[in-house]
Amino acid sequence: MKIALAQLNYHVGNFESNTAKIIDHIHRAKQQQADLVVFAELCVCGYPSRDFLEFNEFIGLCEESAKKIAAECSDIACIIGLPTHNNKKIGKELNNSAYFIENGEVKAVVNKALLPNYDIFDEYRYFEPSTEFKCIDFKGHRIALTICEDLWNTLENPLYVTRPMDVLIGEKPDVMINIAASPFAYNHDEERIDILRDNAKRYNLPLLYVNHVGAQTELIFDGGSLVFDNQGGLIDELPYFEEAVTYYTLEDKAKIIPLQPATIQVVRQSNIEQIHHGLILGIRDYFYKSGFSKAILGLSGGIDSAVVCALAAEALGPQNVMAVLLPSRFSSDHSVNDAEDLVKNIGCMHEIIPIREVTEAFETALHPQFNNLPFNIAEENIQSRSRAVILMAMCNKFGYILLNTSNKSEAAVGYGTLYGDMCGGISVIGDVYKTQVFELARYINREREIIPENTIVKPPSAELRPNQKDTDSLPEYAILDPILTQYIEHRCSSGEIIRMGFDEKTVRRVLRLVNIAEHKRYQTPPILRVSPKAFGMGRRMPIVGKYLS
Repeated sequence: MKIALAQLNYHVGNFESNTAKIIDHIHRAKQQQADLVVFAELCVCGYPSRDFLEFNEFIGLCEESAKKIAAECSDIACIIGLPTHNNKKIGKELNNSAYFIENGEVKAVVNKALLPNYDIFDEYRYFEPSTEFKCIDFKGHRIALTICEDLWNTLENPLYVTRPMDVLIGEKPDVMINIAASPFAYNHDEERIDILRDNAKRYNLPLLYVNHVGAQTELIFDGGSLVFDNQGGLIDELPYFEEAVTYYTLEDKAKIIPLQPATIQVVRQSNIEQIHHGLILGIRDYFYKSGFSKAILGLSGGIDSAVVCALAAEALGPQNVMAVLLPSRFSSDHSVNDAEDLVKNIGCMHEIIPIREVTEAFETALHPQFNNLPFNIAEENIQSRSRAVILMAMCNKFGYILLNTSNKSEAAVGYGTLYGDMCGGISVIGDVYKTQVFELARYINREREIIPENTIVKPPSAELRPNQKDTDSLPEYAILDPILTQYIEHRCSSGEIIRMGFDEKTVRRVLRLVNIAEHKRYQTPPILRVSPKAFGMGRRMPIVGKYLS
């Protein structure tokens, strides 16, 4: 039996595009004499569809698309993922399903049993878990078909009380197929390989696994579909961050043979390399799927905006990026020069709009109310908000989308101005700590200097008052970021972090800053997720909570 794995980029709710793409790849697979082509979890509607799933019309459009796809399956079979109505009178209204389609008909329906309900996942909100498991017979082979999380309930860390493969193995299948929607995080590829390898070894069966690729708002899917032999040996690893279709022969003795050169990564990509590729894909898909093409950002001469500008130029093309230099009376000459050097290196569009007169106009208007009170954070934030007004005006006039340039360290401790530098359509590096931003700059400069060296080596500063440095308000990033990582990614308490050797006063101050800044993060743009715990849909904290604040 010849099997095609189709690792494709879908668009949530774009039934016309998704259906056409699936049908096109069915035709391509048929031309290659494939017997079966396998698509990803919920490929028909895109993942995650979230509360679109609460609309009956949405589910109806999924079924209409499935009928169109089935009509194209003559002399070939396919596996597609879609939400379906739960025909039982009890439980949630929907199932997360896989259709096995052969010769124009749905021959089998498999429903997902293990519904993730942690971090960014919220599947139990919509779907009823399956309790019935049955293999599929096709071309003399018996297939154990499962959906994503159904293979993730390992013995070492069981999250659920059941394991579908423990039932399916009793029907003596000779191959496992798993369709998935597994989001990207920089540490997730190796974990994914280990989990799936464990399944192949445990059940002594070869395994074919198909994942999504592409970005859906803040979630990035990295592809990396996998094929294992029955001993857990990695046979093939599809490319990351790009679409791919590969073909395999399943022989009588459950042996899988690639029909193209295998693309297994001998050396794993570094975290920073993965973050870079993920952010490029995230920016590109956010714009393409939203129907926009041109980005704008404020370019300060600092490392954060420089990295975002370089990423945007790579993702969208420099001709589609507008960098606006907005110097204030506190901006240093070298910051303006560094920003101009970056623009020259990248070749993007740019404008210089000084904000001194704008901020002075605000201060003059507020002079009676401020009543000669000393300069403080109020005047600092007027500068940041003046920049935001100008950038948003240009968005309205010319159709740009504003890129937010705040990093994760700043977002964590609230080191940013609401309605100022925290505004934007998408936050590009809001899940990248400041220390990682420096690494990312070095990676961007791996072949030639794009980001000026002075931008990388100078002390970070918001330049909202004379001689300001980030360290005036925050611990050194080399100290701050590890504390934040332990608290945010690893959910450690202040006591646990202190016992790791961090200064107690610093730890308690940092955690308090994180918690009292929650109201700011509720009002920030979507953040491209590259870590295992990003701000946004995967981290839900009360604004007015007292714990650790």
